[in-house]
Amino acid sequence: MGIHRFFASMNDLERIIRAPGKFKFEEHNVAAHSWKVSQYAMFFGTLEEMKGAAVDWKSLYEKTINHDFAEVFIGDIKTPVKHSSPELKQMLATVEEKMMEKFIHREIPEEFQEVFFHRMKEGKDGTLEGQLLELADKLDQFYEAYAELKRGNTEPDFVQMYEIALKKILAMPLEASVAYFRDVIVRDVINEKTAVDVKSLTLRILENPEEPDN
Repeated sequence: MGIHRFFASMNDLERIIRAPGKFKFEEHNVAAHSWKVSQYAMFFGTLEEMKGAAVDWKSLYEKTINHDFAEVFIGDIKTPVKHSSPELKQMLATVEEKMMEKFIHREIPEEFQEVFFHRMKEGKDGTLEGQLLELADKLDQFYEAYAELKRGNTEPDFVQMYEIALKKILAMPLEASVAYFRDVIVRDVINEKTAVDVKSLTLRILENPEEPDN
C-alpha cells in the first residue's frame, strides 16, 4: 500500500468523459472539470471576499479540486439522470462515499488516512466554501452545455443541462456571486451569436427562474 496508487488514479480521471453517450462537439473529462471548477470558485470566492465575506481558501481549494474524485469508481452520470429523483441522487452519493472509504483504507498510507477522509468527503455543504463549490460545479455544467448549444447541438440533454444549471445558480444563497453571474456574465452570454436560440431560452428562465423542470 502506498500513495502511488492514488497518484496513478489521476490518469484515470483524464479518461472519464463527462455527459457520456451523447454527440458532442467538444469532449470534457473529469480531471479538466475539477481544474475549471477550482478556477470558477477562486473568482467567486474573491468576489465574496471583496464584499466582506471571510473565505477559508484552504478549505475551498481542497473541496473544489477533490469534489469529483469518486467518479474514478463509478464514472460520470449524466445530469438529467442524477436529477431524475432525489432518491437516485442520494443512492449514487452513498455508493461514491462507500467506495471512497474503501479506497482510502486500502490504498492510502495509514498516517495520511485521517487527512484524506476529511478532504474527500462530500464538499457541498452549508459553509460558504461548500456553496461556492456548488456554484462553480453548476457553472461548469452551464458552460459545457452552452458551448454545445452555441455550435448547434440540438440534443435535448444539453438544453436540459443548461436549464438545470442556470436555475440552480440563480437559486444559490450567494447574493453577490449570483448577482454578478446574472447581471454581468449572463448578459454577455445572451449577446453572443449562437446556432441554437440561447437568448430566448435564457430570458425565459430569468423571467421565471423557479419554473419546475420537466
